[in-house]
Amino acid sequence: MAVMVLMAICLLAAAWAGTMLAGKTKYPYQGREYVNREILKCAWKLHMPEFMYIEETGKESFEKWLINQMELLFPIGYMANGEEEKTLAVEDEDTYRLILKKQAEDENEVLEDGTVKSNKEKIEKTQTAKISEKKLKNYAYLRSHFYTVDQTTKTDAKELDAGKLLKKNMKIRKDGSKPKILIYHTHSQEAFKDSKAGDKKTSIVGMGDILTKELNDTYRIPTMHHEGVYDLIGGKMDRSRAYQLAEVKVRKTLKKYPSIEVVIDLHRDGVGNNTHLVTSIDGKKTGQIMFFNGLSRTKKNGDIAYLKNPYIQDNLAFSMQMQLAATKKYPGFARRIYLKSYRYNMHLMPKYLLIEAGAQTNTVKEMQRSMKVLADLLDAVVDP
Repeated sequence: MAVMVLMAICLLAAAWAGTMLAGKTKYPYQGREYVNREILKCAWKLHMPEFMYIEETGKESFEKWLINQMELLFPIGYMANGEEEKTLAVEDEDTYRLILKKQAEDENEVLEDGTVKSNKEKIEKTQTAKISEKKLKNYAYLRSHFYTVDQTTKTDAKELDAGKLLKKNMKIRKDGSKPKILIYHTHSQEAFKDSKAGDKKTSIVGMGDILTKELNDTYRIPTMHHEGVYDLIGGKMDRSRAYQLAEVKVRKTLKKYPSIEVVIDLHRDGVGNNTHLVTSIDGKKTGQIMFFNGLSRTKKNGDIAYLKNPYIQDNLAFSMQMQLAATKKYPGFARRIYLKSYRYNMHLMPKYLLIEAGAQTNTVKEMQRSMKVLADLLDAVVDP
């Protein structure tokens, strides 16, 4: 009872103070409005202190904080009635913004006159430096030079053991004309700056065609290209079940062609409109790529039991060896490997790559050149 009386006195005092201050321009609240605001602030401090902290410090927008908390509490994908996981959209705008922020120092830009602006000092050091095994075994060096770890996940020196990752055999068996590599697109509708509407040749699917042709014709690695569409439902863009739908078809394809040893899910990244993911190779503007790994683990909740992947180490080894080959042969071509919490169907094959090829700000020609470079790197890593 005493507490209630004390609260009433406080509220009356607050109302009086609000009325007295009403005429002062630096305090815009009056009487009842002032009391309401003070009650709300008290409630926030008592029941939702984090909200109050965000508002008062201005360190983070409420929207961003809420998105981060939701992402940690509700991992992408879930199990229902013993069915396969239903993977929701994962490459949303917030993920893109985070990737952009952490990859900013690695991204080159094209100036208004069309020339490539790059960090020459950094590229020259990469070109001349011999990446020794000793350096790669240093976890701090490996983490800072080869990886970007998403804020929702975590890794450690045991998982990113360069010695072990580089020893894994990523070579394929060449046994005639049977397909060895499968290329497909979970998000087939992704296009580029000057893509033509309805023309698959100028979309990410068209880039898959070029990569397939290069591997078949130039490097004699039997490769097949699956053009299934999984991000359109009823003729409308819908990515909510894209990974789940793609998994079913890819499993059937792998069963039909047991000779396949490598699976590539080829995507196009999404970045800010003022960002241009481009580098210069042989004097020509070439779109950059990024290898992407899912670790089936969140920083807050640990391993995601319903997103098991027995091939995480193999997946990491494959992207690591591809990244190292790119660093040696084409400095600046591959952005750092991005590690995130979820799985992205990487449990389907030990030699599995999810590749982000360029972004919506790249031209078709830049990406066509990129596919030829990527084919050369694949040959360097998988050809026996």
